[in-house]
Amino acid sequence: MTPRPEPAAPSPVSPRPRLLERLALAGPERKAARAWVAYDWANSAFITIVVAAVFPPWFVSLAAGPGATEAMRAQATGRLSLTTVIALSIIALASPLLGAIGDRAPIKKRMIAGFTLIGAGATAAMWFVGPGDATLALILFAIGNIAANGAFVFYDSLLPHVAPPDELDRVSTAGYALGYLGGGLLLAFNLAMILKPALFGLTDAGAAIRISFLLTAAWWLLFAIPLLRHVREPIIVAERRTASTATAVREGLRDLAGTWRELRRFPQAGLMLLAFLIYNDGIGTIIRMATAYGQEIGLAQGDLILALVIVQLVGIPASFAFGQLAGRVGARRSIFLGLVAYTAISVLGYLMTTAVHFFVLAGLVGLVQGGVQALSRSLFASLIPRHRSSEFFGLFAVFEKFAGILGPGLFYLANEAFGSSRPAILGVIIFFVGGGLILSRVDIAAGQRTARAAEATVS
Repeated sequence: MTPRPEPAAPSPVSPRPRLLERLALAGPERKAARAWVAYDWANSAFITIVVAAVFPPWFVSLAAGPGATEAMRAQATGRLSLTTVIALSIIALASPLLGAIGDRAPIKKRMIAGFTLIGAGATAAMWFVGPGDATLALILFAIGNIAANGAFVFYDSLLPHVAPPDELDRVSTAGYALGYLGGGLLLAFNLAMILKPALFGLTDAGAAIRISFLLTAAWWLLFAIPLLRHVREPIIVAERRTASTATAVREGLRDLAGTWRELRRFPQAGLMLLAFLIYNDGIGTIIRMATAYGQEIGLAQGDLILALVIVQLVGIPASFAFGQLAGRVGARRSIFLGLVAYTAISVLGYLMTTAVHFFVLAGLVGLVQGGVQALSRSLFASLIPRHRSSEFFGLFAVFEKFAGILGPGLFYLANEAFGSSRPAILGVIIFFVGGGLILSRVDIAAGQRTARAAEATVS
């Protein structure tokens, strides 16, 4: 085995930043990893600003109209929720096919570029949405959601190609951390513009919101450039290479059912997917239901937005820290720690009564959210063969997008039975315990040996 070359000595004039060294991002040999991480910074602006913070309340006001009753606003919220479910279901069902195609043709970067252009274009087009255009707003929102998540199928599949196995955890958590940072910075600027439009020479908050969509689109496009320039398109192994993209689509369709059967060859990866589906359902439920639960107990809209900012700010150093922790105790133990924290969050959420309590819980969520999800991504990447990363991350996307379906059902049942969502907060604990128990059964060493053996047969 050829030893890995030693990294170049740091320049005495420009010493290598210690932070980048710790994140496995320092040095010219890590340019691809740094460029890969930059896309999380780019794409997360859409997730943070459009999906989470700005678009939902703006759409409800747009669709319900001035002087709307509570019932009218609830109807608008329902339309937005249904659109979100449809968009995520489309990408979840399409992800395995996209992944299968991506492993048969050198199109990963082209697909990322295409989805980025479509998503940023839809986001920028929100500038043209005016009164009475609620349906157009939903269509653009759905297109943006599908594009953002479609890009992530191929983005995630590049992870094992930009970092060696012993650095997957640190690079993955660095991506999440910079995603928090990028999304948080642009969110802070946009919120300042929305809350104080006169300071920016704007007439009202409505104009500021529309400009925030333009800024988000530009941000997404601009910071996608490093990945497209500096990450090499992975080589397709001979046995899976096709003559054209059209052939890759046909072969991908043929392989679609086989992808699920292939999990039998990689049972530890399959077990990891099952564990991820269960505990991520709990995480997804907390993310999706937090604002609704906060509104139910009487928190103001400003308090809910501030809580989101707290999650972003705390999540930046916490995600970095999880990468370092995984280097010391391993990814699985670090995930276990996060699941224990989520269990505590559920208990505290049940007891919560004030905005201060909500802010504390937001900080606790920020401590573990990015770390658990980033390490889940990198742990899964270590259990699959690199030459089939798109195919398997297509499955990962299915499990990721369908997470958070069962948990909201608990909230519905709790409301029906008790007239309150509070008991459902405790019920979410079952997802963290169940997912953690299944994760404890994953034989990581055996799974990694199986993946490396599969790679050896095609190298």
